[in-house]
Amino acid sequence: MEQSKSDKISSKELENLQEVDNTVEGINDTQSHKRSDRSKLVNSRTIYPTNNSTKYTENKMNHEQIEMTAFDSTPDSGMYDYRMSLEKLKDELSKFGLTANQSKVYIYLGKYGSKTAPEACRALKIPRTETYHLLTTLQNKGIVSATFQHPIRFSALPLDKAVWVLVNAEKERVKTLEKQEKGIVELWNGIPDFKTGPIEAKEDKFQMLQGVNQINSKIHEMITKPSEEILILGSEKDFLRFYHSDFLTPLNDVKFDVKILTSCSEKTLYIFDEADKTDIKLMPPDVKEDICFIIRDNELIFFMKNASQPAQNSMAMWTDSIAMVQSMRLLFNSIWSKSKGIYL
Repeated sequence: MEQSKSDKISSKELENLQEVDNTVEGINDTQSHKRSDRSKLVNSRTIYPTNNSTKYTENKMNHEQIEMTAFDSTPDSGMYDYRMSLEKLKDELSKFGLTANQSKVYIYLGKYGSKTAPEACRALKIPRTETYHLLTTLQNKGIVSATFQHPIRFSALPLDKAVWVLVNAEKERVKTLEKQEKGIVELWNGIPDFKTGPIEAKEDKFQMLQGVNQINSKIHEMITKPSEEILILGSEKDFLRFYHSDFLTPLNDVKFDVKILTSCSEKTLYIFDEADKTDIKLMPPDVKEDICFIIRDNELIFFMKNASQPAQNSMAMWTDSIAMVQSMRLLFNSIWSKSKGIYL
């Protein structure tokens, strides 16, 4: 009797377990079918794009086309000529203290209108953090402005006004430095010399000068000091550059001996309208155009790259070497003796 009762209990438990198994299998089959359906759906979207995905692709392509700028144009593009002009403009703006990327951002805003920082970042392919830094720097320089709206839009000042702002900022900086000259000299003189040992014998010195600003500064220093003689030899291009940098003006009022050898033509003789014509001669045509130097007493500036080269590539050497000064003075006097005055 007891054995039969236990057998009945076991059979019920077995039926319950089978029902649980069937339920689990049903759930697994349902999930499997759903995964299969999702897989087929993904594959069908990949192979047969829907209208929505096609529109997304077209919008993305159109967006990329909008972001193309003249900076990215290729030689076979109609905008390539503008790209070359943009590169030249970047070089010119570097003379006013702008870096290559600062110039690029300024030109982009000036030619493409007001933009947000992300728009400028995408169009110019400059990292986002650097783009924000460039825009802030250009704002501080006073040549880019920003709106109060969100997102912030940035605009470039017109070029003529931007150049005026940059030039005047540089003038103010120079004025500030001039005011500080007296204080820094006093500070320097307040510190004693710590030199020890015997007095050093005088030795010949030289100095390399790179760029128009450094060269003109050294020339101005030489010609404004009291002197006995100044000798200048240069081509027509050299004297045109001297003329536009106001280098010749101080020579019109000096009382010491000045001699000038040049290859200027009749079209450029206006350079010497205020000078004593007896101090100027035209070099013989066999003298090379790439020679240019200035002698002041026992100092010499010799142009390694003269006005035939781009202004930013100008290079000269200053020296007080007696041997070099004497050699160039002999060359000058030799050419002077073979040259004719400009009034003939």
